[in-house]
Amino acid sequence: MQLVTTAEHTIKSPTIVTIGTFDGVHLGHQKIIERLIGTAAATGLKATILTFFPHPRMVLQQASDLKLINTIEERIELLKESGIDYLFVYPFDKEFSRLSAEEYVEKILVQKINAKTVVIGYDHRFGRNRTANITQLITYGETYGFDVEEITAELVDDVSVSSTKIRNAIIEKDIKTANTYLGYHFFITGTVVRGRGIGRELLYPTANIQIKENYKLIPPIGVYLVYSIINNKKVFGMLSIGYNPTIADDIPKTIEVNFLDLDADLYDQKLRIHFLEYLRGEEKFSSLEALKKQLDLDKENCLTLMKEYNAQ
Repeated sequence: MQLVTTAEHTIKSPTIVTIGTFDGVHLGHQKIIERLIGTAAATGLKATILTFFPHPRMVLQQASDLKLINTIEERIELLKESGIDYLFVYPFDKEFSRLSAEEYVEKILVQKINAKTVVIGYDHRFGRNRTANITQLITYGETYGFDVEEITAELVDDVSVSSTKIRNAIIEKDIKTANTYLGYHFFITGTVVRGRGIGRELLYPTANIQIKENYKLIPPIGVYLVYSIINNKKVFGMLSIGYNPTIADDIPKTIEVNFLDLDADLYDQKLRIHFLEYLRGEEKFSSLEALKKQLDLDKENCLTLMKEYNAQ
């Protein structure tokens, strides 16, 4: 896959393009991508996805509390694995938002992407204030020499419902449901930074994960069963999101993971951490010894669940 991230770039090969946020790159998105790739193979066109970053709401609604299933880097990595030829991440800014529908078609779809076929949902809207729809796009296609294929209402609605259900499931700590709709295990990506070292004192050393993107959807406070691929090995762990109330009252929210079968220096490494299950909520214990006993129980629970996942 060739990644394009600058507005100056143009794709010279004729393309079949679909357009969208593709947040989550979930099972509904994957059906659209499969159709895109199949048609590309049959027509000789290059399968292309046009997406935008920053998300329009980040630019047009400065106070937006928007949370996305994937960061842009995560979305790119997932789409790389999909088999498309080009991913065009077009930079969205206020100037771009002011393009009329025809300017958008001519300057982006035709001149930049060399679109010969546009695969789009029945409810797709575009141009300044999102005033144009698929009917106008078909008319522009006749003018500028591209075909328009409509994605069925059923599939478009499935994509929308899936995205909503995934976000709601994560917010409700129903990780299994989120993973079912995603078609893979929900994950976060962050860098390991130094913490207070309390975990090591408790014999449960943790990797403190720092996520720089404030728009990334993070699961609620609690303890989770997770895994990472480290040195080409799948390593399970128990991850805590919270404020460590047993330690102190003024600790900022942290994301910490204790890997259950790993002895390695992870500082400054970038990790992708996959979520499997929610285990319990955060508690304030009467002492570090009481916290240690709970961590022992958490570990036993994780070891039991790990056997189930390894058997799958």
